[in-house]
Amino acid sequence: MTKPPILIEALRQVSPGTALREGLDRVLQARMGALVVLGDSHDVLSICSGGFLVDAEFSPQKLFELAKMDGAIVLSGDGTRIARANVHLVPDAMVPTSETGTRHRTAERVARSVDVSVFAVSEELSVITVYRQGFKSVIAPIPIMLSRANQGLATLERYRDRLSHVMGVLDSLEIRNQVTFRDVVIAIQRSEMVRRIDDEIEGYLIELGDQGRLISLQLEELCLGVESEYNKVIEDYLGPCKVSDLDKIRSFLASLETDELLDTSTVGLGLKELSIASSTLRRHGDGTAEALQAMLGSAMEPRGYRILGKISRMPDGAKKTIISHFGSLYPIVEAAESDIAALPGVGGHWAKAIKDLFIQLG
Repeated sequence: MTKPPILIEALRQVSPGTALREGLDRVLQARMGALVVLGDSHDVLSICSGGFLVDAEFSPQKLFELAKMDGAIVLSGDGTRIARANVHLVPDAMVPTSETGTRHRTAERVARSVDVSVFAVSEELSVITVYRQGFKSVIAPIPIMLSRANQGLATLERYRDRLSHVMGVLDSLEIRNQVTFRDVVIAIQRSEMVRRIDDEIEGYLIELGDQGRLISLQLEELCLGVESEYNKVIEDYLGPCKVSDLDKIRSFLASLETDELLDTSTVGLGLKELSIASSTLRRHGDGTAEALQAMLGSAMEPRGYRILGKISRMPDGAKKTIISHFGSLYPIVEAAESDIAALPGVGGHWAKAIKDLFIQLG
């Protein structure tokens, strides 16, 4: 499951390569515990008791030395200064917590009470736990995160190959005007699965920080063009989409559990309800299995945004002119090269490129 943005922000604050992470790693290596609050606002200071004022520039070495005392360490909001040390934190005892250890119970209550990131280092388990508002995340050791990220990349590569195959089949069907709603649903399902794996690996990269540079490069290469093609499939068949319409469709797909996403019927019915172009499918009721199969077998005709998008450096204005004139892709396939070239802003060069592409895909 994708982590909430507020927790992602907290994880970035302590990702490998940051000075704060270096300090916490020193505490881990010494098999000590620590409780660190990132923020010294009035709300934080109002739940502090005892300790002493430090007001010194932050360094990993200083954090390590101060962690030898039992109390919490309070840093400035940007983490550049150590405000207080050996502090006793006294959040409201009525604030709910799922933790059992004293340090972690306090950390969770502080994070729920005040909008700051709180980091607890367990000396028994040798792990760092991040708390922010009502969320928490246990940071796994870097070797484990690297292993997870590499496994994710291997899975993504397989799904990316499958998506390429599905899109290749869709290319051929579009040129022959043989696309059904089922083909569209399958293309969207595969695109959404690739997006989800991409998101999962992005989450690992946040926790890996500067240790994930090579994985980040591989991820970028594997996902090149996927997002754009995903949106163009939706625009071709379920639009024309305004940004808000596209967001609704993408949000619906993102909300599905994995088993729901892999169910063609569930995705098909959801897309039918959200689609601006659902009049094509509306004649099929959704009360019976026969009606559902008829809906999935409905003929669909793309507008042509995705296919024309394969032509490198072709101006968007020329694509819009062609699609606006012919209405959908198949009339463009059937049109003479001279008819395409005669359109304003198109010309012979792009008309030939379009026809060459159709020959290649057909």
